Amino acid sequence: MARYTCSFIVSVPNDHLLPLLVELLQDCQLDIQYHTGEYIIAREVPGNVPFPKLVSVEVLIDKSKSTETETRMSIVMKNEELPLQLDNYCRQMFEFIKQAIESSRHWHLIESLAG
Repeated sequence: MARYTCSFIVSVPNDHLLPLLVELLQDCQLDIQYHTGEYIIAREVPGNVPFPKLVSVEVLIDKSKSTETETRMSIVMKNEELPLQLDNYCRQMFEFIKQAIESSRHWHLIESLAG
């Protein structure tokens, strides 16, 4: 199973972050499966790649460490693909979504830590 993680600190109040993330993930062609005030699960829509390569994304918004102007969040992306190559499909999608988060016009990125 391929699995990639990253953490971000963005300058946006945590109550504004969830709807912005939902929109961003949908713009990345992901279907929102579930979300609460602190957690989002999104999946790729079947049809473009084989089922083992379908990527799922989990986003956790850490409200315990958030301030009025900064919010921490972590993402985990995974699929059932064996990561036999460094540049596998899950890694490509991870880089694509990470770049979308880092370059979003809805917030200022303060810190990005890939895991």
